[in-house]
Amino acid sequence: MDVGGISSYTNYLQSQNTSASKLKESVDGKDYSQASDEELLDVCKQFESYFLEQIFKEMQKTVDCFKDEDGVNPNNNLVTYFRDEVIQDLAETSTEKQGLGLAQMMYEQMKQNYSL
Repeated sequence: MDVGGISSYTNYLQSQNTSASKLKESVDGKDYSQASDEELLDVCKQFESYFLEQIFKEMQKTVDCFKDEDGVNPNNNLVTYFRDEVIQDLAETSTEKQGLGLAQMMYEQMKQNYSL
């Protein structure tokens, strides 16, 4: 593998956990008992988006597309990178447009628990 391929692969691996690390950063070290309604709802939507993303990724694993006769994808890194980006974007859009209602239920429960 050439140096360019290694750096592309390294960039791909770093971007793999972007949504998880973004969610972790927004939650770690914060006291949501003093959070505004908007901040609380935003975190709940981020969690729902992450949850949907994980569901979509597991669903994708059940589909055997883009493989040659040997069962190997010749463009695995590139296809996986863009597929993951599309899945992440789809999860965020789904949460913003309609969602599962999970974010709203979590928001209401957290408001009640924190007496906001």
